Amino acid sequence: MNWFFTGMVIFVVVASFLPLTRHPHWIVRSFEFPRLQLATITAALTMAVFICSLSPGYLTLLLPCLLWQISWILPYTPCWSKEVKEASPRAQRLRIITANVLQNNRQYQPLLSLVREYNPDILVTLESDQHWQAQLDSLTDILPYRVVCPQSNLYGMHVYSRFKLQHTAIEYIIEENIPSIHSQISLPSGVAIDFHFLHPAPPSPTENESAEPRDAELVVVAKRVAKHQRPTIITGDLNDVAWSPTTRLFRKISGLLDPRVGRGMFNTFHTRFAFARWPLDHLFCSHHFRVSALKRLPKFGSDHFALYAELAYEPEIEQRHNGLQPDEADKKRGEEIIEKVETTP
Repeated sequence: MNWFFTGMVIFVVVASFLPLTRHPHWIVRSFEFPRLQLATITAALTMAVFICSLSPGYLTLLLPCLLWQISWILPYTPCWSKEVKEASPRAQRLRIITANVLQNNRQYQPLLSLVREYNPDILVTLESDQHWQAQLDSLTDILPYRVVCPQSNLYGMHVYSRFKLQHTAIEYIIEENIPSIHSQISLPSGVAIDFHFLHPAPPSPTENESAEPRDAELVVVAKRVAKHQRPTIITGDLNDVAWSPTTRLFRKISGLLDPRVGRGMFNTFHTRFAFARWPLDHLFCSHHFRVSALKRLPKFGSDHFALYAELAYEPEIEQRHNGLQPDEADKKRGEEIIEKVETTP
């Protein structure tokens, strides 16, 4: 029993602090994802020390780990102040659905029904191929404008919009065959909003061994957003959790706000394993917006839940300083991430 307990304590310590090395290998970065699960395991081990009258020396290892994990996930609970404030009742609304459809999922109707039920102004799908496009095109009666990039490599992407899409580009920022879509829409009031739809490849044994390409794509887009300072929304499957250092760096450099902060985790992956879920699908917005609704939609056959957001354009309310602020070390870190990828053959 003591050997098992000691092994679990060592595992928790390694899993908690190994990501501090910033090593890009997927094994290291994978420990950034299950912070809630690690916090739960650490809390259980801490209770076991008291219940089983084990050596108090274990607490010197467990308590720092527990506090460390809590410090990362606490902002994504109602205990934290909301980073994006609540919308006023009469503000102009913009509804968005972000859905990773799972390329091989052929249960089309559940998602189509969800879209018609929630009636979004913008729908973005990830992993959507030509088969999915044939089905999604049935939505053009309510979402007449579209940008399509069907692919069969798990990185297809489609955007359907109620409003006209302008200045649209499909870009392959870091990797070939890993697209992102960039566009601008104008609300009926005439307000122009920049949209960036992203789906970088994850660090994993079946994708990229290193997290560097994903990190670089996020930093490149963050710098682009910071340069223009226009009303901006970024959404997609970032293959990174809300509480990772890379996502924090992205928020600092871009200046965008995270509606999850102060509201909840809204874990969108994995649909089948409730004990192993984390927030992979994201929406970030500039300080011009407030939140009317944010929710995880019901299952529709994918391994991801869809994310629904209803934002209000309220630029007269200043939220610029609600988010994370970058320092010189953050800016330097961002440049280093980009340089590593650019110099890689």
